[in-house]
Amino acid sequence: MVAVIVAAIGVMIETVGIAAFVRQKTTVNPLRPERANSLVISGLYRYSRNPMYLGMAFLLCGWALYLGTLSVLVIVPAFIWVLTEVQIKPEEVALEALFGEDYRAYMQRVRRWL
Repeated sequence: MVAVIVAAIGVMIETVGIAAFVRQKTTVNPLRPERANSLVISGLYRYSRNPMYLGMAFLLCGWALYLGTLSVLVIVPAFIWVLTEVQIKPEEVALEALFGEDYRAYMQRVRRWL
């Protein structure tokens, strides 16, 4: 049951994060951050710069709990590290190029994950 709750939290976080992008009519595609036309900083984005990725991490935790072995939980920190290095850091460079000082100020106020 705990696994389902953790996974459900992940789905909710991802859904709310995506909905914020849709409301602002900006791209949700993480592979094309240069196509963003507005900086989303409200809702969950006041607490995490990456709630969609945070939701994925919760889903992964739920899956690990469902499998019933704590050794699977080592995947979660590895996932977070790889995602940060391969996806998030390049996204941050692209968003800083697009939004300049507004994005730098946002980065100062809000942590990458939590």
